[in-house]
Amino acid sequence: MRARPAAPPAESVERRDHGHGSGQPKHGAEPAHAHGGGAELIFALVCGALLIVGFAIEKLLALPSWVPLAFYLGAYVFGGVFTLREAIENLRLKRFEIDTLMLVAAAGAAALGAWAEGALLLFLFSLGHALEHYAMGRARHAIEALAELAPRTALVRKNGELVETPVEELAVGDVVVVKPDARLPADGFVLKGVSSINQAPVTGESIPADKRPVDDEAEARRTPDAVDAAHRVFAGSINGSGAIEIEVTRRSTDSALAKVVRMVSEAETQKSPTQRFTEKFERIFVPSVLALATLLLFAGVVVDEPFRDSFYRAMAVLVAASPCALAIATPSAVLSGVARAARGGVLVKGGGPLENLGSLSAIAFDKTGTLTEGRPRITDVVPAPGVTETALLSIAVAVESLSDHPLARAIARDGRERLGETALPLASDLDSLTGRGVSAQVDGQTILIGKAELFGSEGVAPLSRPMQEAIAALRDNGRTTMVVRQGDRDLGAIGLMDTPREAARIALAQLRKLGIRRMIMISGDHQKVADAVAREVGLDEAWGDLMPEDKVEAIHRLRAEAKVAMVGDGVNDAPAMANATVGIAMGAAGSDVALETADVALMADDLAHLPFAVGLSRRTRAIILQNVFVSLGVVAFLVPATIFGLGIGPAVAMHEGSTLLVVFNALRLLAYRDRTGEPP
Repeated sequence: MRARPAAPPAESVERRDHGHGSGQPKHGAEPAHAHGGGAELIFALVCGALLIVGFAIEKLLALPSWVPLAFYLGAYVFGGVFTLREAIENLRLKRFEIDTLMLVAAAGAAALGAWAEGALLLFLFSLGHALEHYAMGRARHAIEALAELAPRTALVRKNGELVETPVEELAVGDVVVVKPDARLPADGFVLKGVSSINQAPVTGESIPADKRPVDDEAEARRTPDAVDAAHRVFAGSINGSGAIEIEVTRRSTDSALAKVVRMVSEAETQKSPTQRFTEKFERIFVPSVLALATLLLFAGVVVDEPFRDSFYRAMAVLVAASPCALAIATPSAVLSGVARAARGGVLVKGGGPLENLGSLSAIAFDKTGTLTEGRPRITDVVPAPGVTETALLSIAVAVESLSDHPLARAIARDGRERLGETALPLASDLDSLTGRGVSAQVDGQTILIGKAELFGSEGVAPLSRPMQEAIAALRDNGRTTMVVRQGDRDLGAIGLMDTPREAARIALAQLRKLGIRRMIMISGDHQKVADAVAREVGLDEAWGDLMPEDKVEAIHRLRAEAKVAMVGDGVNDAPAMANATVGIAMGAAGSDVALETADVALMADDLAHLPFAVGLSRRTRAIILQNVFVSLGVVAFLVPATIFGLGIGPAVAMHEGSTLLVVFNALRLLAYRDRTGEPP
């Protein structure tokens, strides 16, 4: 029936058209959506009732002919009003679509005196329209319901009083009081109170997350995106039994929930490979059918039959060959799949990523923050001969406090705890040496902190023998290492460890069940460290010692062999993700960059959602193929059947039935459950 699954805003009708030019007999104009499926269904049912009464009077009662004719005329009015309005709009836009074709067929039937058959056409067509609108409305409602998760007002603390304020007027820095069991009105961090918050509406996490106040309010205000998950909250999530106060960090239009709703809506316009194929097919198929129908109009020249029969056959072929089901086969599945993914805490940006994710055979994972917790901690401090641990850590903490790299934050945090009240020197002029470390100035001397590979290359003096031995020992134990040098003197080495995620091994096993044959960890860490983490999470392949540009090259090599996804944080891994078949970012609810750069975003910082996303994508791809098969199969049956005598009534019934079948088949995705583990 329709070429599009849902009604876009008025200003975007042209942009969302699926590429059908004029002369293509399909449903496609959007105005009928605006009329409302409810009214259209009522009109269709009235049309059917008038048709039945008129037919019964004509066949069973000896009444004047104008009596059943009056009922047929009423059926024409109720069955054709929406179709006529849509056909007029299509013609105004220079589109010849099946709505217009149905009116032509019904008018032709009336002109030939077959009022009952014309009314039947309009009844079946309008009923199919109404049911399709209802079905597609269910998928659209699943998306629109996301926008209703956030409350409309918030209790803002102003001058010691609580003021009820519309969420649109909340500003960054406002303090909001959230009562027990209430929905949170904004993104922010906790200032007061302790509670468990249900974040499932935003992140898809099934277990409520415990939240507590931030330790340093000033630091949280300065870097809100770096606030730990234990303190961060999101609009649309549900507070538990404890009252809390939060400080707003994003306006309502910029919240994670608002961005998800906006991006899911935009995802409808992103076409999948199958959809692009079907549109190319239609551009060839439709003109061919129009030419065939034109020839059939003049069949009486070759075959001894009246024009009435030739006309009916031509109309029946046009109805039978109209690729309505094919046009909606993919968009309906994409819309349902994207809506179900969003409800499970996974943002998929359109049909392309959804379908590609469903056909993957390989996935590459970043190590830090993906397969590991992303919260490294200091495990070893190895001062160089003649250097105290305090001297080593003082320099390291002073410099790393200027950086926002995860390893730098770990050294600054844990180093301060070890130093206690020890005063720190003043560090300045931090310079990032991408993929290798940092340099800075302390007391007029250059400080270098970075991997062992930073030293002994590009004019930097090599490490001393004690430091080389210390680094080797730390790496043998699976430690990530950082060397600290002041001027030309090595101060020592710091060993860190990032805990592998508990869910990683389970998630990787589930991915194998789903048919992912190859999984590789790619890391900038030393090969020995990468191997140790890979063994712990159950991976057979680990590529270490990779600079950012090396990760891109690694993705290129993998992609040359098969479709590959890259899973990372969406920030440091953005170049590699951009070069993968599908880029997947974790923890996207708290990262604007991840939301923007990824093709697929796992809103929660939880690898357990990846099998759900892959499984849903595989199911979506299967349903798309089923729909395409059904659509083409019905057309392949109906075209020769109508040529050899199948009536236009049965053709319309089968045509509308196939369209409804593919739509309802796609709606099954809204009830998708993850069979590999616990469903989101």
